[in-house]
Amino acid sequence: MKAWLLTNRMIGFETQTLGVAEAMGLAPELKGVSAPAPWRWLAPWGPAAPDKSIAPPWPDLLIASGRQAIPYARMIRRRSQGKTFVAVLQDPRVSPANFDFVWAPKHDLLDGPNVLSTLLSPHRVTPERLAEEAKRIASAIMHLPHPRICVLLGGTNAVYRFDEAAAGRVGRMLSGLADETGGGLMITPSRRTGASAERIIGAAVQDKPHVMWNGAGDNPYFGYLGSADTVIVSCDSVNMVGEAIATGKPVHVIELEGGSRRFRRFLDAVYAAGLARPFSGRLESWPCRPLNATWEIADAIARAMSLRRAAKQ
Repeated sequence: MKAWLLTNRMIGFETQTLGVAEAMGLAPELKGVSAPAPWRWLAPWGPAAPDKSIAPPWPDLLIASGRQAIPYARMIRRRSQGKTFVAVLQDPRVSPANFDFVWAPKHDLLDGPNVLSTLLSPHRVTPERLAEEAKRIASAIMHLPHPRICVLLGGTNAVYRFDEAAAGRVGRMLSGLADETGGGLMITPSRRTGASAERIIGAAVQDKPHVMWNGAGDNPYFGYLGSADTVIVSCDSVNMVGEAIATGKPVHVIELEGGSRRFRRFLDAVYAAGLARPFSGRLESWPCRPLNATWEIADAIARAMSLRRAAKQ
């Protein structure tokens, strides 16, 4: 099967489409779009800007994600005369009827006959990847005592603030946690964390058993997740919270200043399902189970494609 993944190259959208494609056993072609004005301003409602890389022969399957990709997804479905099965990840902000399949997180409250909603988002976390990456970084963390605590740091976004004050609070909590548990910290910042916040947190844990990724070389993100006894993750990324939950380990969520009704619905649902708990500065233990929506989404797309093929025969 020929498959395209279409995004604006933002890591969150690309990770979700890759995760679904990999779960379907596909080797997709990645397509990135970056429309100039005024097309960029009109997305997702307006037409697609001319782009030489988006041209026939059209794929059998298109998985698109992100506002800028939506005009191209509509165009491909129309120009392929329905031969390309078009799946969209995330709320497209236009009618789902424009596509063959839409996945949206439950906290978006999107509904429709071709819409699948799940509590968690798709991602690339699998037991095999976690085991492989944990083995790859084993020598770099062999000095860390147990419990080994993976810390996933996000940063300021449209609704949350991760400023110096927040970094100081997080640093103090992590330092105290290392003292209380005698464990080792495995900390990986994101692109949004910022140099100032990284410095503050790094200084707070400098005399504690820890490793902290400095941005050089491969990100040990999956390795830390695979090696951890427990996970602490900041609340500003639905993707990171879902990836932590997919490990099946206790997940503690750092709540930051700010928020929105969408994020609140998501976090409250995760807590209510027993998949994570707010981080109070102490480690908690409870019966945990891995939950991975990626396979459910991939299976739903495959079944929808099969049903469409059967209907045309």
